[in-house]
Amino acid sequence: MSEVPSALPSGMASPSRPPRSPLPRLLVTGASGQLGRALVEAAEGVALVALDRAALDVTDAGAVRRAVEAHAPDVVVNAAAYTAVDRAEAEPERAFAVNRDGAANLASACAAAGVPLLHVSTDYVFDGAKGTPYVEDDAPNPLGVYGRSKWEGEEAVRARLERHVIVRTAWVFGAHGHNFVRTILRLAAERETLRVVADQRGCPTAADDLARALLGVARAVIEVPGRWGTYHYAGQPPTSWYGFAEAVVEEARMWRSLAVRDVVPIRTDEYPTAARRPAEVALDCARIEAAFGIAAAPWRPALARVVARLLR
Repeated sequence: MSEVPSALPSGMASPSRPPRSPLPRLLVTGASGQLGRALVEAAEGVALVALDRAALDVTDAGAVRRAVEAHAPDVVVNAAAYTAVDRAEAEPERAFAVNRDGAANLASACAAAGVPLLHVSTDYVFDGAKGTPYVEDDAPNPLGVYGRSKWEGEEAVRARLERHVIVRTAWVFGAHGHNFVRTILRLAAERETLRVVADQRGCPTAADDLARALLGVARAVIEVPGRWGTYHYAGQPPTSWYGFAEAVVEEARMWRSLAVRDVVPIRTDEYPTAARRPAEVALDCARIEAAFGIAAAPWRPALARVVARLLR
């Protein structure tokens, strides 16, 4: 069962306290974003209160406190985030306001209400220099504003709320929002050659797989409170942006003809960007499977689903 006062920009959430449902009650922030929409679509067996930015600006501490009090959730899931990696270099105040201060506001409100918080973070808290998959206890060393803002958001949650779960993920893609898959599909329809960075590696993660994992964690901490802390969940196996782009084009050709003839690997220094990105961040996801029985999903079948949904 889903209850969505404002999953899309039209409409506002009711300020009155809703009647209690016999189902677990989740409050989701950032409901009109890529992950937020996936959470709305995947929600089964829960009463979901999904608030977009128009209904709840997480940078407004008072509004956050009132929303948690009014909706009385069993768990808050924070899917609100500033994710424009390059733009963050020119807009650090906005990135930190959402990713750090917004997380702090939610953690404080949850602490006051006695409610657990499930907070989503990123592989960009690491610098990519380790050479082997990162585990949760590895030391962060973010390279840019986006990664620093997400790391400080994690620390804000830890400092304010014991009953929290932080889930780091990576390279999220889906049928909604701005993401690498949708960009490659657009460019492949327009250009004969795509030049894609091949010396950055990571873990593509389908938004719907991530949403199901987060909902599983939320249900678990409602049923048996505990297992608080930091976990990794990302698609497997790791690949490069070039390998990911090749897979997107291969899937797309099953549905329509494309302008693109060649996908060409290039080095990072051949494609300068405002933000530095980690060279190689594979996330070790063993801890979340051991604690919650949630195994990381392969990204290729999910990619096929997303491309088919967008093109067929």
